[in-house]
Amino acid sequence: MNKCLKEACGVFGIYSKGKNVAEFIFYGLQALQHRGQESAGIAVSDGDDILVFKDLGLVSQVFSEQNLAPLQGSIGIGHTRYSTTGKNIWKNSQPIYRMFNDEVFAIAHNGNLTNTDEIRKEQMRKDIRFETSTDTEVIASLIENSGCLSLEEAVKEAVDKIKGSYSLVILSKDALFAVRDPHGFRPLVIGEREGDWIIASETCALDIIDADFVREVDPGEIIIIDKDGMRSQMMLDVDRISMCVFELIYFARPDSYLYGKNIFELRHRMGRQLAIESPAEADIVIGVPDSGTPAAQGYSAESGIPYIDGLIKNRYIGRTFIQPTQEIRQIGVKLKLNPLKEIIRGKRLVVVDDSIVRGNTSKKVIQMLYNAGAKEVHMRITSPPLLFPCYYGVDMATKKEFIASHRTLEDIRKYLNLDSLRYLSIDGLVSAIGHSKDKFCFACFNGDYPVPVNEDIYPEKDFTDSEDYINSDILKANH
Repeated sequence: MNKCLKEACGVFGIYSKGKNVAEFIFYGLQALQHRGQESAGIAVSDGDDILVFKDLGLVSQVFSEQNLAPLQGSIGIGHTRYSTTGKNIWKNSQPIYRMFNDEVFAIAHNGNLTNTDEIRKEQMRKDIRFETSTDTEVIASLIENSGCLSLEEAVKEAVDKIKGSYSLVILSKDALFAVRDPHGFRPLVIGEREGDWIIASETCALDIIDADFVREVDPGEIIIIDKDGMRSQMMLDVDRISMCVFELIYFARPDSYLYGKNIFELRHRMGRQLAIESPAEADIVIGVPDSGTPAAQGYSAESGIPYIDGLIKNRYIGRTFIQPTQEIRQIGVKLKLNPLKEIIRGKRLVVVDDSIVRGNTSKKVIQMLYNAGAKEVHMRITSPPLLFPCYYGVDMATKKEFIASHRTLEDIRKYLNLDSLRYLSIDGLVSAIGHSKDKFCFACFNGDYPVPVNEDIYPEKDFTDSEDYINSDILKANH
């Protein structure tokens, strides 16, 4: 249901000893499609030069046999994007192609920098111009304009200057780099396949190409893969590991693994914990597809209330360019989800979902359930109430738009027209995850930001992409 929470991007990289890698990257990006649906791109190196192809749209829309065929090379990176910094226009798509000391490189980024404004202004004072409004170009600019002798040293120098969340893949003509920020906000994993090395946002992208999971890239670590193999270095001091807990609740695919634990199983345990904390008298449990399904099954297992697929999701919805009137918005919700009336009619329902942002979509879905004949609807949410915006790579509402920031639990229940509403507690969430609380970022729930943020520099979703704006002295960081 949660169309208001969108992940920043998915990244993929591969170093092969002779195979053409473009098709492997294509399939890896398809496995990461859930992390971004606005644009997709692939960059490959043939040892002499780097060729990039990217466009707006889903991976399957952007790439075909015809445009994959020219992408010949044994090293490459890929990116699938949802914009958190910069509008969804072609020039903001990735990978970004740049030069360093007459050497080409390409870069792709998952995350969001918190000091973009500061670095961009500093670069512009040096008469350095920008073509896009992305923070990824800020990283590329630091590398491109470095005084270092090698690309590896330039990457290290750039990473030492940036702050916030970043999982990076960087391609040179003969090497693949991977970097994860010292807080580990966004996932990044290493795989191996028949002597080839793979870097990906999630383990599900390794599975699709039959690669074996090796380990996660550690927070603060840089990985360098070249003709001599893979080596790594801890570049940055790690004082607080803070993986985004919403990776576990919502973003990561259920067949992926993080911290050695399967995401489906973790969500199942969240549902179990929710049933312990917030029981309900009901006839059936249903989940809001897809992220609510494992938790709903867990709620059912713990409570003994039967689980049934009560909402059917249409998995073949493309993006629409119709301007959304209120009537069209309602049709849009019905296109994505349709209740099974024969199952729902006359039943008391427990409806399990991952979160409530503004409440608008939840309200429509709940009304559909009542229209389908539900006798009672009790909603259970597998996250605590969302209260604070994210500055580390998730496109969330502003603080004033979160329904829980200005309404009580009872107010929200009445607004959604529910018979009861309960959220999972932070302690319950931690218990279900089974790892120490201090390994995760809970800022969207409690306002405890691991990297300090000047909230004044984040305008209210008013993104501008004119060249004057991109290179303006009064440029403000976009989120």
